[in-house]
Amino acid sequence: MTNLYQQLETPAPPDLPSPGQVYDERLTAQTHRGLLVYFRKLTNIFSTVLGPRGGKYLNVPYGAFQDSTDQTAANTTTAYAITFDTTDYANGITLSNTSRLNVSQAGIYNVQFSVQFKNTINDTQDVEVWFRKNGTDIANSGSRFGLAPRKSSGNPSHMIGALNYFVDLAESDYLQLMWSPSDVGVSIEHFAAGTSPTRPAIPSVIATVSFVSNLSA
Repeated sequence: MTNLYQQLETPAPPDLPSPGQVYDERLTAQTHRGLLVYFRKLTNIFSTVLGPRGGKYLNVPYGAFQDSTDQTAANTTTAYAITFDTTDYANGITLSNTSRLNVSQAGIYNVQFSVQFKNTINDTQDVEVWFRKNGTDIANSGSRFGLAPRKSSGNPSHMIGALNYFVDLAESDYLQLMWSPSDVGVSIEHFAAGTSPTRPAIPSVIATVSFVSNLSA
């Protein structure tokens, strides 16, 4: 019977007896039973995977992370790693050193992020976000986001910087999100839960990492 609540397991190859030099009915029957059980297990797996809800039973790496703090830049000439303080989901992808998203399986991954920026300066400002793999910038992975001037003194402008990106990663590789503003008046901000109406908190950063495919040969 198909197990609807646990991930699929690869059936072990049958332990078949070694054939003798002459026909043995008992030995043949034992071999037949072993093969029959094995192929029944394979058939059940194929029917589960290839059925209308087959994807429900597949287990692939994924992770979701967020941050509930404000993040600032001390200057405009330094690249800063975006940090996280909460792991929402982790299956083969883990957070370390507050900024490193580590994968345990090689493959192509889809990385998505949203960053809540604010600008306290009375001028238009830019902020750039890009990816690093194992401490090295990934070529052509950057994005530039423009922020409107503040609305008034004490009332900054806000915008969400968001993107999804495919990246190939080997086992034990890690990714980082880096950022750099055009002025230190640009920062990453979180918001506490609100009232009137009741509404949830706004994380300063959200990032998700999803396995897409094995690396091509």
